[in-house]
Amino acid sequence: MDIPLFDMGGAPQPRSRVTIESVAVTPYPDRFRVFVEVKVTPFLERPNLILTLHDDDDKLVSELNIIETMHNAMEFTMHIRGKQEPAGAYALTVELFYETRNPPQHTEVVGFMIPEYDPTEAWTDDYSDVDEPPADGDEGAAP
Repeated sequence: MDIPLFDMGGAPQPRSRVTIESVAVTPYPDRFRVFVEVKVTPFLERPNLILTLHDDDDKLVSELNIIETMHNAMEFTMHIRGKQEPAGAYALTVELFYETRNPPQHTEVVGFMIPEYDPTEAWTDDYSDVDEPPADGDEGAAP
């Protein structure tokens, strides 16, 4: 009797049949981070992945290496580095490989935009999840 501990989304495949099934990119409201979702074919042997993020001038602004992932559905946050203003076009390249990256077994490229700063939609932290410190003289008082 098999008891699955988690849903792999299908029967695990040999390495020759493993591909990148989907890639999604969503910019965070602060515009300096992006949320990345990658899904690969369920696998028998753990693959490696390299995610690279380039700006419109083809400058590398973020890179992420995943060595022998255990999961076929993954989520990451990538930070945009070296930019004072992140607005513009970007390309995320995801490469899947086993022993060698040259050439990768499968590659996907996804383009996306970081919008210009709009103060009416600016992200702010209202600290609603943080308790206020006690006022002077109330150190021992119960909330």
